[in-house]
Amino acid sequence: MLWTRLAATLMGATVLIHVFAGGVDVHAPMQAVLPDPGLAAFAAVLWHAVTAVLVVLTYGLWVLAKRRDLAFEIVLSGVQVGFAAVFLFYGLTRLGTVSDMPQWVIFLAIPALTRLGQSRERVL
Repeated sequence: MLWTRLAATLMGATVLIHVFAGGVDVHAPMQAVLPDPGLAAFAAVLWHAVTAVLVVLTYGLWVLAKRRDLAFEIVLSGVQVGFAAVFLFYGLTRLGTVSDMPQWVIFLAIPALTRLGQSRERVL
């Protein structure tokens, strides 16, 4: 299913952006400024947990590209829509704009592509 494979590819790209660009721009600076070693360790765990979730989402989307499974799609999309909601909420409430943290766009676009692929295309 072309659209679902595209969604999986975009999620894979998201993993790479998170690890390589986000690691330099966000994770490393957080580690440098957090004064408490326990808090810094907790922030590192959360960062790497997000990485693990993104990797699992990528794999799940590749699996979903080979079959139709509405329940599985709902779970994968639910996690992503949840991420989008968090970025939108904190962008608006803490920063006053959604443009400083545009990650919500990809976390809404991928479920939309997945839905398109699951609803319109034949299973391979």
